[in-house]
Amino acid sequence: MIYFDSAATTMQKPERVTQAMVRAMHTMASPGRGSHHAAALAAEAAFACREEAAGLFGLDDPSQVVFTFNATHALNIAIKSLVRAGDTVVISGYEHNAVTRPLHAIGDVEIRVADGPLFCPRDMIERFDRLITPEVSCVVCTHMSNVFGYILPIDEIAELCERKKVPLIVDASQSAGSVPIDMRRWRAAFVAMPGHKGLYGPQGTGLLLCNASTRTLLEGGTGSASALQRMPDFLPDRLEAGTHNIPGIAGLLEGLRFVRRYGVERIGRHEVELSGWMADKLMRIPGIQVFEQGSGETCRGGVLSFVAEGNDCEELGQRLGRKEIAVRSGLHCAPLAHRSAGTLDTGTIRISVSAFNTLREARQFVAAIKQILF
Repeated sequence: MIYFDSAATTMQKPERVTQAMVRAMHTMASPGRGSHHAAALAAEAAFACREEAAGLFGLDDPSQVVFTFNATHALNIAIKSLVRAGDTVVISGYEHNAVTRPLHAIGDVEIRVADGPLFCPRDMIERFDRLITPEVSCVVCTHMSNVFGYILPIDEIAELCERKKVPLIVDASQSAGSVPIDMRRWRAAFVAMPGHKGLYGPQGTGLLLCNASTRTLLEGGTGSASALQRMPDFLPDRLEAGTHNIPGIAGLLEGLRFVRRYGVERIGRHEVELSGWMADKLMRIPGIQVFEQGSGETCRGGVLSFVAEGNDCEELGQRLGRKEIAVRSGLHCAPLAHRSAGTLDTGTIRISVSAFNTLREARQFVAAIKQILF
């Protein structure tokens, strides 16, 4: 199978990820829940994973790295730590439902949308600047659109937030592992990311990088301060109630190590070159509209969307699936992004690549599209 759906989940993982998970299943218990060797091994793996993430993403203190189930879990913690009913929040026009649904669930939140056009970072900065007024309590912004691969100008948005003294939450679901992330430079309150996409870890893992006070979503045992009937007031224990997913964390550790060894910039360059090659070939096919950055722009990652005139996206995706080519079709859980780009009625076909995809696969994909359409 040719797998071009890594924006949902990377399927090709480094071999060490699987090996680490199997080893953890056989040798590790729960960290902080015993003084025996199996508990100690689990604690070592968990701390090593925090250290690896802190080093990769610019955090001085590994305790600020909190394990979550996924990016959605992390974003819920971040948003519900900073946003209350009656608040005003600014978001980009390219947010996933993992951002918009928690905001709507809080209720009575004024949501201002900076909905600049695709691949126009200057317009996006201007819209955020205009919308971040004194009554705004929080800014939430995706780093890269999961639909179009548009890399938003987070550096500049972070500078705006710092100047206007408004906390920033960054959704790094599509950028972590392929676009540099630096908590020291951004000074963001929170950065959320999944483990199972560009970090090449297993499903059911995620990270929340914390630089602000937090509210808990779950309460329970932490293996620390057990005499108290309230959650500990220190990280990471405050946000990690219950038994850890140690096999997942051990796998995520190896995924992070892979990203550091291979290099974030190198992975990102490979993804952009491969998806750019496909964009160029697709744009030459009559009837296909590719949502691509203009010449001279450098604000797209390894995610690419297109539509084919006269073809339903869902049906086209199914026809590709029958040829053993995995893509994603539809709205991709991000209707706001489609509204901003004008594709809400049609959706798109999304191609998303990883470090493991090849030019040969890209050629096979383009040939399959031509065969289906003509």
